[in-house]
Amino acid sequence: MKSFNEIVDQLGDSEGRTALLGMLRGIEREALRIDDSGRLAQDLHPQALGSALTHSRITTDYSEALLEFITPVNNNIDTLLEGLTQTHAYTVRNLNGQKLWPVSMPCYVGDVKNIPLAQYGTSNNGLMKTLYRKGLTHRYGALMQIISGVHFNFSVSAELWQRLFDSKLSNNPQMRSDSLSRCEFISESYFGLIRNYRRLVWVLPYLFGSSPALCSSFVKDQTIDFDFEKTGKGTLYLPYATSLRMSDLGYTNKEQDTLNISYNSLPEYLDGVQAAIRMPSKKFEKIGVKVDGEYRQLNNNILQIENEFYSPIRAKRVTKAGEKPSQALMRAGVEYIEVRALDVNPFSPVGIDATQVRFLDLFLLYCLLSPSALTDEHGEKEIAANLKAVVLEGRRPGLMLKQNGDDISLQAWLKHMFADLSRLAILLDGEHEHGYQNALNHWAAAIDDPSLTLSGRVLNEIITKDVDHGVWVSQLANNYHEFLTTYPLSPETEQQYKDEAELSLNKQHQIEMESMPNFDVFLQEYFNEVASPELYSGCKA
Repeated sequence: MKSFNEIVDQLGDSEGRTALLGMLRGIEREALRIDDSGRLAQDLHPQALGSALTHSRITTDYSEALLEFITPVNNNIDTLLEGLTQTHAYTVRNLNGQKLWPVSMPCYVGDVKNIPLAQYGTSNNGLMKTLYRKGLTHRYGALMQIISGVHFNFSVSAELWQRLFDSKLSNNPQMRSDSLSRCEFISESYFGLIRNYRRLVWVLPYLFGSSPALCSSFVKDQTIDFDFEKTGKGTLYLPYATSLRMSDLGYTNKEQDTLNISYNSLPEYLDGVQAAIRMPSKKFEKIGVKVDGEYRQLNNNILQIENEFYSPIRAKRVTKAGEKPSQALMRAGVEYIEVRALDVNPFSPVGIDATQVRFLDLFLLYCLLSPSALTDEHGEKEIAANLKAVVLEGRRPGLMLKQNGDDISLQAWLKHMFADLSRLAILLDGEHEHGYQNALNHWAAAIDDPSLTLSGRVLNEIITKDVDHGVWVSQLANNYHEFLTTYPLSPETEQQYKDEAELSLNKQHQIEMESMPNFDVFLQEYFNEVASPELYSGCKA
């Protein structure tokens, strides 16, 4: 089993560097629409933005007011972020003066009954998407569902996979690459990445967590276990917290704690997901599925559908029409991974910046190329404890974590990891570039100085400068609105967005005009298929 440094050395020639640089990335950024008073927008998804059901770049998440911007897959970081910025710029020009809330945690919500559910039209697929969200409301409450985040999709090049496969280089100590097809080798290597990511996921809230504070209106009716401090007129914060979004205030599902879904291999993972979407929940059974002729949720299982499974990282493959995520994985294995542990960066008008993207490249390659032991129950508890510690107290001086059962300081662990990342950054930059090294140095400064983390910078704005969280965020919203409304969009680019909006509306209309079964029959057929799961028999691609 080769070490990370040994594998980097073997990839140190020009072909290896080219293969490493062939990474593909995509970004999904969520943002609430707000009115002039900073409150949640109550109107429907703007028609100028097209159909939330069928548009490829602009859709909605839980709420009609919760926009989601999706980039095409891209190999170039500058092009990726430019495209994301253009989508933001086109959107704000068509919000009738509404603005985007530039942080993860919502503020002036008012009555949670007024949080509008996302609507996707009258087709069975559209109705099912809305009903799924209605089920989330009954299960967890609407407030938790309008917390925003950023998702980062990542895959490595076919050339890198071929190089690793030919060299029999694997991060999985249990895997003999000569006994696997190339497709199976790729899937199991991605699961090695996922296991390492889960052990190291605390790094992301430490550096990039940006929700150490929130408006007291967000927790007004909740029983909160946290010993919040208060500043100004209504800002609550934890002095060493990094990401309240990733805490129990965020998207959590205690019912899922019993699932114990394994990440030790693709077959084990698929078995766990298949079992979870068929497992009844006594708690959710009390809600009822169809009461007095009206649906409340899709079913009373622990997961209504597999998208409800919460994880800070997911194994993914682009689905074919009518295909469920797990079916796509069964068909052809893992194609990419989705990082889901990122707060919205309030210091960027689009929620993420280039230094973060470059760090994520390095971090995820590190997780891929490092040995990745299988995880047992003790390891799972250690992962959860480390993440909780960093989310709530990540900037506390001298914070200790657990590494394979031994105590280690957060700073010592980060410095060791950054030393390895530095070798990779130098390789990726080559002789004439410094982008990866500069990004790594930028975030390395936050190891010994936690005030340079995003959460440290947020608290500096609201504590040191004594500005209420809501006031500070509202000012950011105004600044970014001005930036985006004046951002240069060529007539050709603007027309492309208009054309796609119109095309998406026509596509939704066509879907709704097609003959289809009664919604009850549609749901019955959908879940009959779920009840008879396929058995994984290896990649077919």
